[in-house]
Amino acid sequence: MPYQPNDLLSRHFEESGHDLISKVEEQLNLVSPNSPNIPIYRDMILTVLRMAQEDHNRWNAKITLQTLRELEQAFRVLEQFKGRRKVTVFGSARTPVEHPLYGMARELGAALARSDLMVITGAGGGIMAAAHEGAGLTHSLGFNITLPFEQHANPTVSGTTNLLPFHFFFTRKLFFVKEADALVLCPGGFGTLDEALEVLTLIQTGKTPLVPVVLLDAPGGKFWQVALDFIHQQLAENRYILPTDMKLVKLVYCVDEAVEHINQFYSNFHSSRWLKRQFLIRMNHTLSDPALEHMQVAFADLCLSDHFHQHVYGGEEHDEAQFSHLARLAFNFNARDHGRLRELVDYINLPENWAQPQPQAQQHTREPSKVT
Repeated sequence: MPYQPNDLLSRHFEESGHDLISKVEEQLNLVSPNSPNIPIYRDMILTVLRMAQEDHNRWNAKITLQTLRELEQAFRVLEQFKGRRKVTVFGSARTPVEHPLYGMARELGAALARSDLMVITGAGGGIMAAAHEGAGLTHSLGFNITLPFEQHANPTVSGTTNLLPFHFFFTRKLFFVKEADALVLCPGGFGTLDEALEVLTLIQTGKTPLVPVVLLDAPGGKFWQVALDFIHQQLAENRYILPTDMKLVKLVYCVDEAVEHINQFYSNFHSSRWLKRQFLIRMNHTLSDPALEHMQVAFADLCLSDHFHQHVYGGEEHDEAQFSHLARLAFNFNARDHGRLRELVDYINLPENWAQPQPQAQQHTREPSKVT
């Protein structure tokens, strides 16, 4: 969303009689001249200055410093992997090597690497070690948490620049989701269940872009099916969630099906963002007129007003001109039913709905997709 300057911050220092705003902007222009992000950096610094002025609690200051340091380091390290699609894989660190799920996770990592997808894990053992082992270092990223027990980096990423250590769980969890173009969840403990529910909450509420979420279990396994039965019977039937929210996840028992599900999601869909009050879906291929006409009726419930409009790039997204070659589908999304939005994405991904269907080998692009 477009950045809105914090006028309250500016007025606070103006009313305090401190001539800080112009000084801050002057220093920022020396460090990063002509940057379009100067207003954002200015408000970041003013926020810290107001915190220093109030000086309430040393622990609060230390938390803020550690958080900023972790964010800055992660942004800097991950910049080298920008433009590569990534899949976050969750699962138990305690899964033994001889367990069938360990072999499936290793196979999953290898299959994702063959699709030129990077594999993100918590860098520990079990499922995480297996996925990285299959993917290899070139296709692996590890987000490790510093714990006094259990969580040591696995051999694939240990001691490499593909490993990022985190002190706080919340900053680590931010990057698990922020960097992911898809998520695969294998059976695991509290941490895995926590990540599964948080990811679904973020997608359901629109706080993170729609991405494929795959639940992977061994053939005959009941771990995820029992969880889905509970969600359906206790959450959906009691209307604690929308029935269509169940569309946000897919349960599979085969690695190839998991990877194909992810690749299919990006066969036409590229990315999405809000532009003022319009929701935009960027597409690799324009939709045919009959498909667009059918959509007006079949998915009318997603629109608060007006209809779906398809158009080419017109310069309105001046901050993301690198996506100018992509077609746009624009509409006034109700911002509520993301399960139905997932059904819409599935619809636009069907080759028979494209104006000019492309050969299968040309469908999968590897451009960055997590933009909002």
